Amino acid sequence: MTNKKKAQCTKKAEDLVAQMTLEEAASQMIFTAAAIPRLGIPEYNWWNEALHGVARAGTATSFPQAIALAATFDAELLGEISATIAEEARAKYNSNSIRGDRGRYKGLTFWSPNINIFRDPRWGRGHETYGEDPYLTARLGVAFIKGLQGDGEVLKTAACAKHYAVHSGPEALRHEFNAECSRKDLFETYLPAFEACVREAEVEAVMGAYNRTLGEACCASQLLLVDILRGRWGFDGHIVSDCWALLDIHEHHKITSTVEESAALALKAGCDLNCGSVYSSLMDTYNQGLISEEDIRRSAVRVMAARFKLGILGERSEYDSIPFDVVDCAEHRALSIRAAAESCVLLKNDGLLPLDKTGIKSLAIIGPNADSRVALKGNYYGNAARYVTIADGLREYMGDDVSVRYSEGCKLSDTWIVEPPAELFAEAAATAEACDLTVLVLGLDETIEGEEAHDDTVQFDGDKPDIMLPKQQQKLLDTVIATGKPIVVVLMAGSSIDLRMAQKAPNVRAILNAWYPGALGGKAVAKLLFGECSPCGKLPVTFYNSVDDLPDFTDYSMENRTYRYFTGDVLYPFGFGLTYGDVRVTDASYNPESKILSVMAKNNGKMATKDVIQVYIKAGSIFAPVNPRLCAFAKAEFAPGVETTIKINMPDDAFTVINDIGERIYGGPAYELYIGTGQPDSRTKELSGNETLKIVCIDRPGQ
Repeated sequence: MTNKKKAQCTKKAEDLVAQMTLEEAASQMIFTAAAIPRLGIPEYNWWNEALHGVARAGTATSFPQAIALAATFDAELLGEISATIAEEARAKYNSNSIRGDRGRYKGLTFWSPNINIFRDPRWGRGHETYGEDPYLTARLGVAFIKGLQGDGEVLKTAACAKHYAVHSGPEALRHEFNAECSRKDLFETYLPAFEACVREAEVEAVMGAYNRTLGEACCASQLLLVDILRGRWGFDGHIVSDCWALLDIHEHHKITSTVEESAALALKAGCDLNCGSVYSSLMDTYNQGLISEEDIRRSAVRVMAARFKLGILGERSEYDSIPFDVVDCAEHRALSIRAAAESCVLLKNDGLLPLDKTGIKSLAIIGPNADSRVALKGNYYGNAARYVTIADGLREYMGDDVSVRYSEGCKLSDTWIVEPPAELFAEAAATAEACDLTVLVLGLDETIEGEEAHDDTVQFDGDKPDIMLPKQQQKLLDTVIATGKPIVVVLMAGSSIDLRMAQKAPNVRAILNAWYPGALGGKAVAKLLFGECSPCGKLPVTFYNSVDDLPDFTDYSMENRTYRYFTGDVLYPFGFGLTYGDVRVTDASYNPESKILSVMAKNNGKMATKDVIQVYIKAGSIFAPVNPRLCAFAKAEFAPGVETTIKINMPDDAFTVINDIGERIYGGPAYELYIGTGQPDSRTKELSGNETLKIVCIDRPGQ
């Protein structure tokens, strides 16, 4: 959307708001915006979600969960997916509007993506994010937002970057917690993705978080909303509160004493739209002299400008003719399967994979997630027209020529402590012993890791106590390993899980992390296991050995957190993922004038594969992170036996560091670049056998 068009929308909004009474203007600043018939303004519900598909609004294509999309390391793919989501959103909006249905989840303002940093594996909502790295999160967030908003005359949909800022659990404390961090951590870790989404993607909305940051409520923060977001970054969209977060300001944070005081604090800081009930009191707040007419009209203009930007206040747009039959169509389902296949991360393979279908006479499918639809979805999902579980996918692939046996093995269980019952384990063992090969599907789902429950009758805070599999699944894994038969473990979870038992067991021949792969994830897993395509996903989070190695969950300092600052041993490092090929970097050179890094890589394997060339940088500055950090990446296809040259544009920020007072400075004069298909550490080399990471010493650009 051009700046000229934005200015026109703002002018239209100013003219329209000027015709409203003050009470009418205030009525537009709550998520259930009232109709104003005399001005031709229909009612509008701002609340909608599109984390990995149009959510909560009936049928829609179900893509892999956000953490799985992050594992693709493919910004172009995320843009294609979000553009598809926007297409379906417009089709549904067109259909609903004709019928006068303007309820919740029916609008075009999507409160997605979640670009918080997944700093601790215990956080239940971590699978909504793009992982632990600020650079990867920024690149994928920008791509996702651009796809949602489109490049037309008006916004195709309006995206929202959330939850601003310094927000990643614990869920049970989010309404009262104060996240303390240094200026360095704030500007190096917690804010870069938000800045990129504002400056590069021109995201229409930013959502404030529930918690406090550095003592201020995030939805009413002078530092975050005024000084940084609108001041330093020049944000010109609208700010929305998280749902009922403004109530927390007086009820839990105890910053204010009344609803009216909370409304005034948030509005004066620039929170334009309230998901919740506090802004229902705006006129009382005004009558008490806590806010001015200008305060109300300023925010009313911003929210009405957003509706003009979408072209939904009586104008016509190029998106009005998108038909309903694009929703969950064959083309979109194929994209979902492709995304699922490219998101799966192969963590272990002793050569068993890809499987040879002709050599298998009997296959055991075991595990609580093997035939689970819930585990396909993640959270914030729509309802797909069809679901294919892992068991379904394998049954379809094997056909009638192979004996396929199934056992649930145990219940999924969210119990980590209580010793599990034994009734299903004997059947699982017998099933494994009767077959040539077992596919053991373990993990979690959104009932175990997720958002704090909004229902007071449900005792679920969303977070995990540790990174172990539930007790029942630990015993099931041990039981199936004890049969001595070959096993392929498929993990379905949205976070780091302790898989040391499976990694060490000789008869666990392979481990595939499938995340929450979307409605048709079972098809993608079958295609990967049998070699129709090669795995190419990379871990967007570190798989630690234990949470005992980490700081307290409530500690927001980055010391000893994520791959950039962690100093211990890990199970699987950030950026790790095997393929059926053998891609190795053979040479690399950097041109400081063009800022292009040329990388030569060869697939020494026998199978074609996609792989991700990852570039890590280490500056000599005392302000650089402890370990080299990701600064660029590129996904490419590699034919067997062929050497390929990849051109990578190095961003200017790659050569900077954040000092102790939050300033971005050059980290030179000299830098080291580490270039390969994974992170430059000993565990990557040990797991992949790839010893060809290159180190290139370069001077500061322009010198």
